[in-house]
Amino acid sequence: MDQVTGLRERKKAATRLALHEAALRLAATQGPDRVTVEAIADAANVSRRTFSNYFSSKEEAFFHGDTVRLRRMRELIRDQAPGERPWTVLSRAAERLTAEVYGDPDPAWLAHRRQLRAHPSLLAHHLAAYTTVEREVAAELASRLTGPHAALRSRVLAASFLAALRVAIQHWIDHPDGPLLDTIRTALAEADPAGPPAHRD
Repeated sequence: MDQVTGLRERKKAATRLALHEAALRLAATQGPDRVTVEAIADAANVSRRTFSNYFSSKEEAFFHGDTVRLRRMRELIRDQAPGERPWTVLSRAAERLTAEVYGDPDPAWLAHRRQLRAHPSLLAHHLAAYTTVEREVAAELASRLTGPHAALRSRVLAASFLAALRVAIQHWIDHPDGPLLDTIRTALAEADPAGPPAHRD
């Protein structure tokens, strides 16, 4: 039974990825505004109904990769030992995710990301992906914090962390002069609640 369930989940993941990649390809050639759900389904060789089983809109399909990567972030946070400073936990998780996902970026991926970012109509959907994961990251942090304001602190830390991460990635996409990991480390150090390294007591 477990093998059947595992195979079914792998097939679902493969279909979801195929739809996401088809959406990105079409956005790159036609522009996001001209892409239709029907075209994405056709490009992925599935039905319109199948598309609706996986995504509620073409925008959700565009940003599926972001959602997957950010949810992987939650796993990396959860896997770390308790007792570490929360920002250290978050920074380490970001570095590990960067090494896993962005170690050798595909030039085509960079081009797709620049094109999607050029459409203001997609900004709300991009931010929505971060907002959804923000709650999940905050939940992971809350279990590591104590005190009467632990829930609020966890939300503030999660929001600050993901904002810094988002800005770092966007800056690097626009200026990919060096490794993304260096840009992320710099951004997270600047956003550290304890203050940038040069300004700490």
